[in-house]
Amino acid sequence: MQAESVDRRGFLGALGAAVVAAPLAASANVEYPNVPYLGGSDIIDVNNANVRVYTRLPGMYPAIAKKIIKRAPYKDINEMLEKGDFTAAEKDILDKYLPNLTALEPAPEYVIDNINNGLYR
Repeated sequence: MQAESVDRRGFLGALGAAVVAAPLAASANVEYPNVPYLGGSDIIDVNNANVRVYTRLPGMYPAIAKKIIKRAPYKDINEMLEKGDFTAAEKDILDKYLPNLTALEPAPEYVIDNINNGLYR
């Protein structure tokens, strides 16, 4: 009888802890809205994409990409062009790729990895 009481008490304690902790559990967001713009589409988000994404656009990596990332965030692409301090040659390259660039709301989970995402060849 004593052992059964201890087991029941332990079970009820664990059950109570689970009920209390359930609302505190993090809800996992499987698909962030900006994921396609981090390198998985033709359009690159200048506020959140990793510097390595710019290797897909010839002439953008490393110099222009570094300037874009270093001065982010931007409210729009025009602000990026103003803040970028780009040379005339860099502006010519940027003009070619402007349709491929967008400035979405910065998200901490992306910005933290925009210089070094920890993926190495």
